[in-house]
Amino acid sequence: MMMLSRGMSIGAGLLLAAVMSGCANQPKPLYHWGPYQPQVYEYFKGDGAGEQAQIAALEENIQKARAKGEALPPGYHAHLGLLYSKAGKEDQVKQQFETEKALFPESSSFMDFLLRKFKK
Repeated sequence: MMMLSRGMSIGAGLLLAAVMSGCANQPKPLYHWGPYQPQVYEYFKGDGAGEQAQIAALEENIQKARAKGEALPPGYHAHLGLLYSKAGKEDQVKQQFETEKALFPESSSFMDFLLRKFKK
């Protein structure tokens, strides 16, 4: 009986060690999200900071992502372009929409649509 109990405790210890070592090797996230999701949520709720403050936060996050060599998520540059349009910065709008198109080619038709609407 003593031998069975000792064997079970060793087995449980090995199982616990295997589970804990698996937790240490988390995969690297695909995108650098930063404050992007809360910013979008606040924007659509209408009770967030003004466009300038949101632009500053998102631009700062771009620098952090570049420093870490991480990619920004889909829609990031499109949302930043939207904020720039609200702030009246036309050159940056086009630049952000073009960047979104280049990074995520599946967004090309939508970005082209927005660029045409913006020109009017």
